[in-house]
Amino acid sequence: MLKVENVSKSYIGHVALDNVSLNVPEGSVYGLLGPNGAGKTTLIRIVNHITAPDSGVVYFNGHQLNANDVYDIGYLPEERGLYKKMKVGEQAVFFARLKGLSRYEATIRLKEWFDRFGILDWWDRKVEELSKGMAQKVQFIITVLHRPRLLIFDEPFSGFDPINAKLLKDEILRLRDMGSTIIFSTHNMSSVEEICDHITLINKSKNILSGSVDEIRNNYVRNKYVLTFDGDGNQLLDDLSPLLIGQRTLTEMDNGRVSAMIKVAPNSSLRDVISIANERVVLRSINEAIPSMNDIFIEAVQSSNS
Repeated sequence: MLKVENVSKSYIGHVALDNVSLNVPEGSVYGLLGPNGAGKTTLIRIVNHITAPDSGVVYFNGHQLNANDVYDIGYLPEERGLYKKMKVGEQAVFFARLKGLSRYEATIRLKEWFDRFGILDWWDRKVEELSKGMAQKVQFIITVLHRPRLLIFDEPFSGFDPINAKLLKDEILRLRDMGSTIIFSTHNMSSVEEICDHITLINKSKNILSGSVDEIRNNYVRNKYVLTFDGDGNQLLDDLSPLLIGQRTLTEMDNGRVSAMIKVAPNSSLRDVISIANERVVLRSINEAIPSMNDIFIEAVQSSNS
């Protein structure tokens, strides 16, 4: 659906993107991640044809991106804005018509969405009367209303309470299942784990990590394990110490058992770890510790900074 090849962009005294490439599969939810100032917004602006790259090419739906493609893209920027003195429904229809919908079709679609989001009663109220969360719902609806093939959301969950954040996540997944391709930029790693199929992590203007979420998480396991057992956890860690590296933690579980997070040294054997554990404690389980996306984000960024 979207392919970015060797894109670079510089401003006076600042490199915003440095030879960035990525490939967004059709019908997927793609997370665009990175610290503040990494270059994510610049890339989004290039994809939206708001600005042009200094070098490199962006392909959309099999052809080089051009100005007409913006009608097939829905973009919800982080810096949101509605005209406060206009009525909610009137303004939503106005934006829908800018995307090519007739007033009749826009009104039908909008009222369906407003009803789904529980804001139909606010149709004739002024925007300035809306709460921040309701205003964001309106802007989300405006973004998706013309049924674009590519949707781009910049921090879409910002300002939402957990209930409305879940509503939005469910809608994003529903749109994906209906055929939309979705890119969203976020700092919320739990959202990435819940809804993203693929990610790209940008740091200091460079793409430092790309791939499917499952593949990336599996690549970051790296000999980390969780042991669950009955017995003296401190004594066990002392006995295992020659076989381990890095930080290890103990957690008292609600059922009275103990959980230990460990990392086995590259020159050590998991079999030896299990053998010692069986001698010292009553071992109940041992599982690979799959890292969270937050852990991966921090490790990747720190590694690229070093």
